[in-house]
Amino acid sequence: MLNAIQKNMSWRAVLIAGLAAGTAFLVVNILLMSLLFNVDPGLSLRYIASLVMGQGVLTQTDNTTVIAVVGVVIHYILSLIFATVVAVVVHRWGLLVGIIGGAILGLALYGINLYTLTVFFTWFFALNNTALLLSHVLFGAVAGGVYELFDHYDEPIEGKL
Repeated sequence: MLNAIQKNMSWRAVLIAGLAAGTAFLVVNILLMSLLFNVDPGLSLRYIASLVMGQGVLTQTDNTTVIAVVGVVIHYILSLIFATVVAVVVHRWGLLVGIIGGAILGLALYGINLYTLTVFFTWFFALNNTALLLSHVLFGAVAGGVYELFDHYDEPIEGKL
């Protein structure tokens, strides 16, 4: 069954959904972290970069551009992976289910990310806050909604006219 879903999925829509949801996540997370907790806006990118660069980048004062670029690249790779998961679940259920189902999946991703990452990357538990929670829920809602909006564009129009 999963094979049939993957074959009928719009990979263009997954790409657009992943990029849109990833951007929404990043913007909202950076804004909320800055406004609610008065922290450096680059902190989220530092944490993401620490997945591949190690815990030392959290306090490193040089190479901030490299750290930010690595954080953005890793963030969008993860966004595309997570958007694919959302798309597989909400595929062809409609816009409303895409948004609501995506938001629920975003909440699940928050729990999975936070409690799985902290096993391997113990410093991630410091990010356990409402800004991260809301960012994940928004990510899922945007990923599901955008996927459903763009899903039908890959269908061939031959024979439908």
